[in-house]
Amino acid sequence: MIRRISVPPFEALDPLLPQRAGSDPATRETVAGILDDVRLRGDDAVREYTRRFDRVDLAPSEWELDSAGWQGALDRVDPRLRAALMRAVDRVREYHLHQREEGFHLAGDDGSVVGMKVTPLDRVGLYVPGGKASYPSSVVMNAVPALVAGVKEIVAVVPPQGVTDLVLAACALSGVTRIFRIGGAQAVAALAFGTATVPRVDKIVGPGNRWVAEAKRQVVGQVGIDMIAGPTEVLIIADGGASPVRIAADMIAQAE
Repeated sequence: MIRRISVPPFEALDPLLPQRAGSDPATRETVAGILDDVRLRGDDAVREYTRRFDRVDLAPSEWELDSAGWQGALDRVDPRLRAALMRAVDRVREYHLHQREEGFHLAGDDGSVVGMKVTPLDRVGLYVPGGKASYPSSVVMNAVPALVAGVKEIVAVVPPQGVTDLVLAACALSGVTRIFRIGGAQAVAALAFGTATVPRVDKIVGPGNRWVAEAKRQVVGQVGIDMIAGPTEVLIIADGGASPVRIAADMIAQAE
């Protein structure tokens, strides 16, 4: 059924558009408690919340994935998928190379010098969401810009229940240096404050659920973040010559 709406007045669209809203009080309070607890108790708190929310009990010594194991995912994935990932990484790298700032300095006639120095961050944290699907594209889009910028260490956190070889292969191709099996607000807290096992980062990027989004919002100032991720909105423009398969793939990719 198609509903027809006449505009102007454009206010007629208001009931049909998403309403802007912040996080609910319960979410804010719960996340604040998790952040404070991780800041105070470190690894013990992260383990407790992982056991409670993810129903996975891993000792801190089990959080970090062996580098050889996840780098080996490149050999385990289908060669066609590996080639597609490599192409995606190359295209994202090429785009972000044009954004890289080299800095400059200007010398005045009076001997004064002004300028801008651009220094890459030492370490960034990449939140890799889990849930019902895996998103190697999120890894590529968030890790490659850091790699291009010259960030020395890219630390990824992945669902403690496990992660697909495709996501691990994306990590390997995108410049990720370390991977930890922790998720949720407790993972954001561990990256923001640092624990005995998880290194503190300078910036946290990557999408997540409302708990993750709220945790990122609350640690702003302690660390940098990319943005508070929200629903994805996609507009597909196609004519009669477009491939129905590709159009359907674009729609399915966002049908979360």
